[in-house]
Amino acid sequence: MDATEAVETIQREMTAFARRARASAGRMHPELSLVSYTLLGHLEERDGCRATDLAAHYALDKSTVSRQVTALERAALIERRLDPEDHRVQVLHLTDAGRQILAQVTESRRAAFRERLADWPEEDLQRFAGYLVRYNAWPAPHES
Repeated sequence: MDATEAVETIQREMTAFARRARASAGRMHPELSLVSYTLLGHLEERDGCRATDLAAHYALDKSTVSRQVTALERAALIERRLDPEDHRVQVLHLTDAGRQILAQVTESRRAAFRERLADWPEEDLQRFAGYLVRYNAWPAPHES
């Protein structure tokens, strides 16, 4: 396989991976899309942030984030709080219900990954993890 064929294979396989990830997100929690799951995870990691920060971080349109945030608020998974340092700014935070759902879905996803990778040698897992980190560390066009 030459470099061109390898890149084509990578693109095809990553597309299949993304499709499976979206489909499995719906099975793990019907009301929680992959985008919603990702946004909840980011809010947990950052202990809250502004909606504009979410849009910038994931290179999503503000209207897309706004729709997701509205749905997450309606589901009582996130809430808005005033920024203690700047009362003009609203910061999104997980609610207790949001933390609980995120933990459940995260554990389900981890179990699915562990099952799928159970037969892989540790060396392969470490190499694959390193490649994914390296791939995702490359800056997107708007970041360079």
